[in-house]
Amino acid sequence: MQTKLASIQVSSLKGVGPKVAEKLASLSIRTLEDLLFHLPYKYQDRSRIHPIGSLRQGEYAQVFAQIERVDIVFGKRRSLVCKVSDATGMMDIRLFYFSSAQQKQFVRGEYIQCYGQLSFSGQRYAMIHPEITFLHDSNTPRLSEGLKAIYPTTEGLQQRSLTAIMQQALNYLKRAEVTELIPSEWLTKLQFPALAKALLMLHQPPLDLSLNAIENGDHPLIKRLAFEELVAQHIALQKVKKSIQQHQAYAIKKPHSSSEKFLQSLPFKLTNAQQRVIQEIRQDLQHSYPMMRLVQGDVGSGKTLVAAMCMLDVVGAGLQAVIMAPTEILAEQHFKSFTQWFKPWQITTCLLTSKMPAAEKRAALAAIEQGDAQMIIGTHALFQQQVSFNQLALVVIDEQHRFGVEQRKTLLEKGLAANNQQYQPHQLVMTATPIPRTLAQTAFADLDLSVIDERPPGRKPITTIVMDETKRAQLIERVRANCITENRQVYWVCTLIDESEELQCQAAEVTHQQLQQALPELKIGLIHGRLKSDEKQQLMQAFKDHELNLLVATTVIEVGVDVPNASLMIIENPERLGLSQLHQLRGRVGRGEKESHCVLLYKAPLSKNAKQRLTVMRESNDGFVIAEKDLELRGPGEVLGTRQTGVLEYKFADLIRDSEMLPDVYFCADDIMTQHPKIAEALCARWVKQGVQLSRV
Repeated sequence: MQTKLASIQVSSLKGVGPKVAEKLASLSIRTLEDLLFHLPYKYQDRSRIHPIGSLRQGEYAQVFAQIERVDIVFGKRRSLVCKVSDATGMMDIRLFYFSSAQQKQFVRGEYIQCYGQLSFSGQRYAMIHPEITFLHDSNTPRLSEGLKAIYPTTEGLQQRSLTAIMQQALNYLKRAEVTELIPSEWLTKLQFPALAKALLMLHQPPLDLSLNAIENGDHPLIKRLAFEELVAQHIALQKVKKSIQQHQAYAIKKPHSSSEKFLQSLPFKLTNAQQRVIQEIRQDLQHSYPMMRLVQGDVGSGKTLVAAMCMLDVVGAGLQAVIMAPTEILAEQHFKSFTQWFKPWQITTCLLTSKMPAAEKRAALAAIEQGDAQMIIGTHALFQQQVSFNQLALVVIDEQHRFGVEQRKTLLEKGLAANNQQYQPHQLVMTATPIPRTLAQTAFADLDLSVIDERPPGRKPITTIVMDETKRAQLIERVRANCITENRQVYWVCTLIDESEELQCQAAEVTHQQLQQALPELKIGLIHGRLKSDEKQQLMQAFKDHELNLLVATTVIEVGVDVPNASLMIIENPERLGLSQLHQLRGRVGRGEKESHCVLLYKAPLSKNAKQRLTVMRESNDGFVIAEKDLELRGPGEVLGTRQTGVLEYKFADLIRDSEMLPDVYFCADDIMTQHPKIAEALCARWVKQGVQLSRV
């Protein structure tokens, strides 16, 4: 019976003492299997020698040369300089850190072999701190038969040490067993190599292996690992979904008696998409197990009203509903809207944010605990230990990408505590950042998906203009005409609060001062995240009431502000923001009946990627088209907020590159969960350490 590598601790390897084991653990390496899945991030070709005369600055190369002379050079920094030559030319080897013992190894006339990056130092080409092999009297270089693997490492763990440790694990792999978890029929169908073969080839690749295919993820070896990782992630999220459905939830059997009257009181009609999504949510709420639904909708598609309608149904059943917003400004906006909407029906709304005065916070906490507060609107403050709900039946989370799986889990646990561990709240998560359907179905496989793919009637598309900041003076005149002649309002968005030489951004405070000097006839406000909650609220209200012509702001106005009279937005340094964030900011205008414009005021020169992003913004108003491009340019981690989603952290998979495999991924995952439950557990343990924990919610 072969030993399973997942059961062997790295501490059993030579050279792995407690300190090295701690370093490896920081790389999530604890067993030999973990070590083998720690793949190289690049390879070096040590199979041939490059003539010195053929080298180009910046390239990595291996050189075989004879030592001409060695000197200690004193300049700004003391350095050891060794001049070496071959038949084609001469170059320097320069060391800034060296010992006397190292210095003695450089002997004139002897041969040396080194690998490094060529740079220009002093008056000739040089390699600074290359990898060196002293060949002494031998005039024959030592060449590798394959490509040399270079591994991701961490401070205090040198590449040479990690390579030596890895070699021991590879020796084990040749005689021990790395467990094959993907059923053989799937490996055959997809023409994937066995796991052991794939790992060996990736750690010790032959010279004819296509490095481009490896780096691009198109090689079957990488596809093999990406497929298994995607299967494991999908299983983990399905386990989250199934485990949550084991809990009880309050079944909301019918809509609130006043819901139709409430809709009739609105000055507009719901779109067909809004009505469809409300029905999907109501069907979920009728179940006695918790709803887990994601609602996607473009900027201005009316998600908040959809959430409010469903919260109204819950409150009508005598239970509590909470909506959590990512910023205080958005929470305050929701609170004001909900209070106005539901006051005629004697529904009590309550606001809870961390910056509220102590007395107001105490009153809010008491009302929530006693059940006097029916609709609760808040921020991260809802996570605080002192918050205790009465009968919490529905949690609505606005802007899903701002909150992680663990944060959602914490709020659900609070709901269980409020209901004496009997009832788990229904969960509705919303995002104004449209996520491509393929990505949403994969990243949020624990959630059912609803899409509000229709904008309210009367909304005109926003015209977007890309402008160099050298035309700032012309733009300021356009702002003056917009505010005085047309009696419209303007946003001017900056990416920072304070001046920063490093980022070269026009800061909000500096821009505010400049615009006050250039436009003395206008009333100009300044809003940013450092203002107190009531100050921000007053400024936003003043802008909404048209007491201000121009609002200079940071990206705190990204979500939640609705000012129909604002028809022009200027965004400074748009090249520093992602497409989805730019699209959300742009969505603050275009909420009235008149034509609106967005000016992207960039600082030259632009990178190729930045040019592509600004072109997309100029050409499209469709949030889903923009989301697809954002995904392509920045990757799923940036679009979804990988650091917070917790489960979605891929080592090998790429949702864009590997999208053609996803149908097979889903079928394979379902097959394993149904036919091989123990393998499903093992896959999660191998690939999704946190996902296994979350599946026990």
